[in-house]
Amino acid sequence: MRTLDLALIGNCTVGALIDTRASIVWGCFPRFDGDPLFCALLKNSEDYGFFAVDLVDCQRTEQHYLENTAILVTRLYDSQGGAVEITDFAPRFGQYGRMFRPMMLVRRIRRLCGSPRITLRLRPASANGEGRPEVTWGSNHIRYVAAALTLRLTTDASLTAILQETPFFLEDTVTLLLGADETVHDAAGEVGRRFLEETAQYWREWVRNLAIPYEWQEAVIRATITLKLNAYDDTGAIVAAMTSSIPEAAGSGRNWDYRYCWLRDGYFVVNALNRLGATRTMERYLGYIVNIAANAGRGPLQPVYGIDGRAELDERELPALEGYRGMGPVRIGNLAYRQVQHDVYGSAVLAATHIFFDQRLTRRGNEDLFHRLEPLGEQARLSHDQPDAGLWELRGSARVHTFSAVMCWAACDRLGRIASRLDLTERAAYWQGQSRQIHETISRRAWNESRRAFVSTFEGEAMDASLLLLSEVGFLDATDPRFAATVSAVEKDLRHGDFIFRYVEKDDFGEPENAFLVCTFWYVNALATLDRREEARALFEKLLACRNLHGLLAEHIDPRSGEQWGNFAQTYSMVGLINAAIRLSIRWDQAF
Repeated sequence: MRTLDLALIGNCTVGALIDTRASIVWGCFPRFDGDPLFCALLKNSEDYGFFAVDLVDCQRTEQHYLENTAILVTRLYDSQGGAVEITDFAPRFGQYGRMFRPMMLVRRIRRLCGSPRITLRLRPASANGEGRPEVTWGSNHIRYVAAALTLRLTTDASLTAILQETPFFLEDTVTLLLGADETVHDAAGEVGRRFLEETAQYWREWVRNLAIPYEWQEAVIRATITLKLNAYDDTGAIVAAMTSSIPEAAGSGRNWDYRYCWLRDGYFVVNALNRLGATRTMERYLGYIVNIAANAGRGPLQPVYGIDGRAELDERELPALEGYRGMGPVRIGNLAYRQVQHDVYGSAVLAATHIFFDQRLTRRGNEDLFHRLEPLGEQARLSHDQPDAGLWELRGSARVHTFSAVMCWAACDRLGRIASRLDLTERAAYWQGQSRQIHETISRRAWNESRRAFVSTFEGEAMDASLLLLSEVGFLDATDPRFAATVSAVEKDLRHGDFIFRYVEKDDFGEPENAFLVCTFWYVNALATLDRREEARALFEKLLACRNLHGLLAEHIDPRSGEQWGNFAQTYSMVGLINAAIRLSIRWDQAF
């Protein structure tokens, strides 16, 4: 049975998910939102859509990342004392004055001991799982001619053994380079060895420059590498997750394609990266945001865009793929791009604010950029008290959501601060006045006197987890009694065991069954803000225990079984882990 005990490898051009037996079960080409040539994660049959290394008579497996890298090592052991080690990675390192990050996966298979016998089964899919590519071969390579592109496998293993899937004794090491249809000029083994050394060095140097907290270092490093792997270097976009259509709960039908860039998610990622000092990834995303805003002109922003910045993400179902554990439908595209979600203006402006205040960045904000952001503020001003789908993307209803209004306030508030930074006195006064008016409206219409708390919608009664962010975004001071009261109301309505649900009302698909993981991280941060640190630390430790064996998190968790659900690996969840660890850790100068 498929599970989310998967490891993620990648290089910010492509990514792949590998199961505990070293089979690549998910991977899209030529980029994150491309054709899932490896799609076994969403198939019932073992016919095609994977790249497996099968050890004959395999009895047990071990798996781990090389420390501080995105390089995965899997060891397979047979019953006769034979063992092999598979090292999987996507090359990424500096070369010729630029970053080398080809559309390539590298697999190195090494004999550890005994006389292990393996079978290599490379069976990519084509056309979103509808078929298999045409196969041709040369003297040292095999070509897989799919609908959208051609992959070439260059190897020093027997081509016959791969093509016919016949077992063979592994004598030493074989290398498999799967990438673009280009000639590899050096020996496959030598290329694989060099790429491995260079990639390991790149990741370790990258991690060395992170400003991590004293406690929970391993967890934070793994989460940060995962965020990096979800960033598409070519444009700066950050995808919500690598996968499509992993259901939020068993048989729920809540199956969505997350291989796109939600501006809201991107803001949270940028905030976390800024705290860690990962400025280059942050700067690339800020460039993406600025281009999106420029293309929108004075029109409304969408909540989500393609990683190439395209606006239309038409949604359709793929009948050839049965779905995770047979729980379809499998969808590509996402109709959320058509939704009205007013919080997007705050997300974009909050992310762009870093350009004006962070002196580490190469590109700095100026008056021209400020004026290009002002139309987003005007949209926020006009939208703050208008109904929308909200950050939870309700497809069947529209209300005036408190969080959306608060993020509209944040857009105007930050524009006022930027204008002050640039000594634009008149514009600063204008945006400060707009933010005050919106703040007053929210304080009047989102505060429920009978509940003594802010509620999820204007003149509403219900709670939702985004209210835990009222202090985080600066709408309420941490000492404001209204914040503590709102946190208490969220606890009462949305806490189920150790987890906070995003909401408990029925939506288009019924009542939510599983908890949205980032909401519990938000709750941990709120507890820390309210000086309930011991409670926060205890709950944070429980959340860490929910990670899979590689330290990764999906979007949702079953509060009863602890099983993860939803798209994977989820940037929202990994950001929640990072922010909570930074908030709760003792300082370095207190550690010794």
